[in-house]
Amino acid sequence: MNERIAESELILNSRGAVYHLDVKPEELAPTVITVGDPDRVEQVSKHFDKVEGTYQHREFVTHTGYIGTKRISVVSTGIGTDNIDIVLNELDALVNIDFNTRKIKKALTRLQIIRLGTSGALQAHIPVDGFVVSSFGLGLDNLLTWYQLEHTAIEQALLAAFREQVQLQPGAARPVLTAAAQRLLAQFKDGFHTGITVTCPGFYAPQGRVLRGALSHPELLEQLTAFRYEQHRITNFEMETAGIYGLGRVLDHDCLSISTIVANRIQQQFSKDGAAAVQRMIEKSLEVIAGLPD
Repeated sequence: MNERIAESELILNSRGAVYHLDVKPEELAPTVITVGDPDRVEQVSKHFDKVEGTYQHREFVTHTGYIGTKRISVVSTGIGTDNIDIVLNELDALVNIDFNTRKIKKALTRLQIIRLGTSGALQAHIPVDGFVVSSFGLGLDNLLTWYQLEHTAIEQALLAAFREQVQLQPGAARPVLTAAAQRLLAQFKDGFHTGITVTCPGFYAPQGRVLRGALSHPELLEQLTAFRYEQHRITNFEMETAGIYGLGRVLDHDCLSISTIVANRIQQQFSKDGAAAVQRMIEKSLEVIAGLPD
């Protein structure tokens, strides 16, 4: 039974836009680029041939426009999977819920959602300022434990190997793992490293950084770097990818995450010009995205 969704559950603002993003259904393109930093939205949209509209509420900035005939929206998420929960659900609502009747549409739309972010490498051979495409997102953040998520056979095998090789204290996390959309992943081969991306619930201790707070998992970096299952290795970690991949599976959207490596944690190196490296990633990725079929 397709019941009406209450005003308290799907919140619309005074102009009929979804609450956090302040975007109306007709203002969103079928291809969506997500970035963490609100300032990075303009760094992407400046490459558009035409900007159709700009929208902003809090840290959520959206620009919709065209490269040639390809319509694209760029949306800033802020940091962390708690924000990804907001953004992915509201993107889905924009295309799959009728805002007038407040009911789920009979014909559903499948978005293609591509994250352009930054990350830290966990393998010595992946250079600072290089690019990584995430074949899988492995979440240590617990967002997806609140959703019904079904894993494929390869995802189950990878999770079993991860639990065996990476020792987490009881209650620290319940790992989830979801694959990238294969049709998108196949388009980003030349000039990109590929591997499993771990999504952490924080920047310091959850990523093995010590300032003044002692670590509960001092061996985490070494265990992540050493992980092996068949040809699969963990290449990098950050704070959003597993949330995007998991919710993409739950809501039936095609998702891919691409990261500029601004730090190599094994080599203990940090980019001397991360902004320039991010700009190269944006330009290289847009060349591919502009040619993707909707």
